[in-house]
Amino acid sequence: MSCYGARKVWKQLRREHIYTARCTVARLMKQLKIEGIRRGKVVKTTIPDGKAICPLDRVQRQFKADRPNQLWVSDFTYVSTWQGWLYVAFVIDVFARRIVGWRVSRSMTTDFVLDALEQALHARRFDRSGDLIHHSDRGSQYVSISYTERLAEAGIEPSVGSKGDSYDNALAETINGLYKTEVIHRQSWKSREAVEMATLRWVHWYNTKRLMEPLGDIPPAEAEANFYRQQAGQAMAA
Repeated sequence: MSCYGARKVWKQLRREHIYTARCTVARLMKQLKIEGIRRGKVVKTTIPDGKAICPLDRVQRQFKADRPNQLWVSDFTYVSTWQGWLYVAFVIDVFARRIVGWRVSRSMTTDFVLDALEQALHARRFDRSGDLIHHSDRGSQYVSISYTERLAEAGIEPSVGSKGDSYDNALAETINGLYKTEVIHRQSWKSREAVEMATLRWVHWYNTKRLMEPLGDIPPAEAEANFYRQQAGQAMAA
């Protein structure tokens, strides 16, 4: 007997040294009417600026990286609250799909996505090494002069996907979808403060606890730690 989400629960229990059969987990989840959250449709929020001169697409839908700080992707999504619409931006390091910057705002301004970028730059200031590409869609915020100039100041190469094609920024939109499914769609939201606190808790959980199948069912922070541990071991061996 199967239950949607039982596999993830079973693997998380094993990581916490609680050993049981996966069929038992599925059976208990079904008895308790517990089911994994299913993702809904993606709604696009960024508005392309047809007049802006855009950078080349240096990613070509290949969302892979051999090390941290080789490729970042950025995007933002919307949240409905009792006080009106909010917008939440994320910056993700592709290597381990780790969220390195985020911001909540009442408006879709360039300053809003710049704040998320600044947080990412601050978080990674001690371990930046080698070339870094920043990829986004053609939203006017991301191709603005101020955003482009900030990337240049930080020594980051910009990359932008093709017009109106969500697949060209698929990884960022995937993270948006997880966030909406695992946090936003679970309840109604009264205020910006409530959304910010819930987002803060989710980002921490996502980075340090959430099992990511593409990483071998380990959290992003653990995948990065494994990389640096391996690099240190190789350096000592040399």
